[in-house]
Amino acid sequence: MTEIQTDVQAESQKLTNNKEIIAYLAEKFPLCFSVEGEAKPLKIGLFQDLAEALKDDERVSKTQLRHALRQYTSNWRYLHGCRLGAERVDLQGNPAGVLEQEHVEHAQQQLAEAKAKFAEKRAAEKAANTKQVKKRPARKPSDKAMKATRKPANDKVRKAKVELKEIDFATLQKGSQVKVKVGDSAKQAVVLDVIKDNARVELDNGLVLTVATDRLFA
Repeated sequence: MTEIQTDVQAESQKLTNNKEIIAYLAEKFPLCFSVEGEAKPLKIGLFQDLAEALKDDERVSKTQLRHALRQYTSNWRYLHGCRLGAERVDLQGNPAGVLEQEHVEHAQQQLAEAKAKFAEKRAAEKAANTKQVKKRPARKPSDKAMKATRKPANDKVRKAKVELKEIDFATLQKGSQVKVKVGDSAKQAVVLDVIKDNARVELDNGLVLTVATDRLFA
């Protein structure tokens, strides 16, 4: 592979995203950096050690490292780990001094401010969403829908009562054509069987019922 090809390959692999750079640092220095869980407080002046350790690394520049390190140390999980008595670490994970009170207070202040900004942002988004919903005009029902829900006049709904003729129970037998009274209407049916004062009938829709003979008509 030529020198030009090597340079092109290195350039294509250069990291520019802070998240990718932090993941790269956690891969190269796992005892110092992490991408999940509580982060360990870093040694004061760690940037200089980091810049020296990666001076020949084509994938990151000093500027990119500085930005990524600033984001890493302002992350909530890093600030949560900055507690009184916590041990700082160097690139190899070796102890590099204990956090002092002023540094702990500064981290707590940063964390509180970050949480307040996040809560303010969420509240603003919620208010904007609520305002957007209120702005939406109420949908008017279409003429077609209104016609469908409009009740027809009572005189059109009201059906004339069916006049029924009493049936002679003595002549009732299997196969007889009868009417079964259901409310104010009568359904056509065929007698399937006669049992004492009841008859088992099948309606035109196939439904089989057992009814008292006083509900059967000719």
